[in-house]
Amino acid sequence: MDQRPLGRGGPLACPVSYGAVKIGRNQGVKYPAPFALPSDLEVERLLNGVLDLGINLIDTAPAYGSSEGRVGRAIGHRRHEYLLSTKAGEEFEAGVSRYDFRGTALRASLHTSLQRLRTDHVDLLLLHSDGNDLVVQRDTDAVDTLIALRGEGLARRIGLSGKTVEGARAALAWADVLMVEYHLDDCRHEAVIAEAAAGGVGVLVKKALASGRHDPAAAIRFALANPGVSSVVVGSLSLEHLRANLAEAGQRG
Repeated sequence: MDQRPLGRGGPLACPVSYGAVKIGRNQGVKYPAPFALPSDLEVERLLNGVLDLGINLIDTAPAYGSSEGRVGRAIGHRRHEYLLSTKAGEEFEAGVSRYDFRGTALRASLHTSLQRLRTDHVDLLLLHSDGNDLVVQRDTDAVDTLIALRGEGLARRIGLSGKTVEGARAALAWADVLMVEYHLDDCRHEAVIAEAAAGGVGVLVKKALASGRHDPAAAIRFALANPGVSSVVVGSLSLEHLRANLAEAGQRG
């Protein structure tokens, strides 16, 4: 299956990436049906199966509960086989999200993530916005901190996981990669995706299936039909579903 670069000069990613929220958090999520967290053995089988399928980008975050630690324990020994994306700015503890965009907090968050993930760097570090995308970028030292962490080699590429078109557009000035919501019912970011492609900025699509409400086949084909999209991040606890997602990715367009 052909791969797409994460922006100009970026590493190549499988058109379907694995979103690791479901292995670590089942509280305060917007999926239509409740689900139990898998056991450690199930996580180990799942994540190794993901890599064996050829999916080479794993996306996680401190806000995904125990996800980072489980990724590190299950596939840390295969670190050279995948691109690793995590985030900073949001923590989730005792059922509550807490946001802190101060540079010192972002730096501490990344160092904790590296320990959990059992690695000395991440391939992508995203600012995990609370929705006030412009305020976070303009009124805090978050962007300068991410740029510094990239310069130190702790994050190979940096970007924004935001919620607004205005925030995504502002991030084009400094980001290597954007993560945006884009699906059949929400095309607000379509123009920004085109602008990102023109500027050499990679685009990861989140919530392409609208948190499980859309048909996976149609949703994946729709997102990947956009040439500005680098990869669609899909969360699942089923290898069979992921295998089917990959098949649809191969038939896009």
